Amino acid sequence: MKKLFITLVCLSIGTLGAQAQGVSQASSQSQPQTTAKENPNAAKFKFKDEVHDFGELQEGPEAKYSFEFTNVGKEPLIIQNATGSCGCTVPDWPKQPILPGKKGQINVTYHTQGRVGPFMKDVYIQYNGSSERYTLHIKGTVKANPNPTTPSVNNNGTTNH
Repeated sequence: MKKLFITLVCLSIGTLGAQAQGVSQASSQSQPQTTAKENPNAAKFKFKDEVHDFGELQEGPEAKYSFEFTNVGKEPLIIQNATGSCGCTVPDWPKQPILPGKKGQINVTYHTQGRVGPFMKDVYIQYNGSSERYTLHIKGTVKANPNPTTPSVNNNGTTNH
């Protein structure tokens, strides 16, 4: 009796597993594979440059650069969002549609205060012409300010002004 019960349990588990696998294979085969077609008339960026090298910067002042672009598509270009790769990189973009053949710019500000050393930051742009983000880059090296405006504390606990 015990052997019969164990045999029935094993057969049941095997049958259920085979059925579940068959359902899984059938459902994956019934879903069509779709590939997104690009709209040949979609809005498109053509940037004058995609990377800007600030070179050496002094710590403290903001570093600013304007990336100039043209809409080379056949539909109005709408920038939905632009974000920096960190809080020190702040983009500003046109909020109005850029008509085909017209120019626009994305202004990027890099905050140098407290960021001594080399940097490479990205700006990610979401727009109506593609589901992919468009990426711009800024880079440079921030040199320490020889005359800091804020007091610093020495190792012995005294304050420099």
